[in-house]
Amino acid sequence: MKEDTEKRYKVTNKVGILGMVGNIFLLVIKACVGITSKSQAMIADSINSAGDIFASLMAFIGNRIASVPNDENHNFGHGKAEYLFSLFIAISMILVSVKTIIDAITTLINGSELNFSWWLVIVCVVTIIVKISLYIYTKIAYKKYKNILLEANMEDHRNDCIITTFTLISALLSIRGIHWFDGIVGIGISLWICKTGIEIFIESYNILMDVSIDNKTKETILDVIKTYKDIKAVNNISSTPVGYKYIIFIVISVDGNMTTFESHKLADKLENSIAKLDDVYKAIVHVEPFIESKNENI
Repeated sequence: MKEDTEKRYKVTNKVGILGMVGNIFLLVIKACVGITSKSQAMIADSINSAGDIFASLMAFIGNRIASVPNDENHNFGHGKAEYLFSLFIAISMILVSVKTIIDAITTLINGSELNFSWWLVIVCVVTIIVKISLYIYTKIAYKKYKNILLEANMEDHRNDCIITTFTLISALLSIRGIHWFDGIVGIGISLWICKTGIEIFIESYNILMDVSIDNKTKETILDVIKTYKDIKAVNNISSTPVGYKYIIFIVISVDGNMTTFESHKLADKLENSIAKLDDVYKAIVHVEPFIESKNENI
């Protein structure tokens, strides 16, 4: 368990570093070509890369803090740092999108001055290749470790592939004198960034506001409880997130004639069983005597 957690943080660090290196490279070439060709789509794309650098940096810092083990002041570790820093990523994405939307609309109103260059095409192709590679690598890591920081970076890489494809189309259309599409693509890129930012913001906000476990996990916990014949009823199941996992609080009822030793032994077994579930950090079970009028059989 400890080894898996350490590997999870190491992989997330590696993804963050690779993301920063890749995005710094793309930012430089996109900005140079975007400014010289006056392509609004490419400029928006370069600003998006700047946001991606920030996202990768936040992933790296957030992951380093989240990997610190529990201590006297943080009894359940520092896992929520993942969601706090993903919140920063989301806010930066939304702010960047608003800026590029304004710039793109201004370009549409005043007219585009896009100067076609084959460097635009080359930069787009290089970007797509780099981003597809980063997306595949990050997606494999996310599927294995379910880290929201990995998810945020994965979404960024995927979005960039789509965004840059449209930038490439707008560059090719400019050969035939179709310049207005460049401004439209700039707006589309910005809206896509904003949508992704809002989705990540909502997910992070929910965890920081102690959202409960989903119904599927709750049903799985109930299935585990039903395997214990001495448990007469489940009075309550509640939860609180600690990073990417949950602490589960359960109140069960047992035969009132059961000894304290037996009831605590049962509670310990149940806690250990539930703690083995993938989404569970720790289970805490409270035992009460079963009273027919107050409890329902499970």
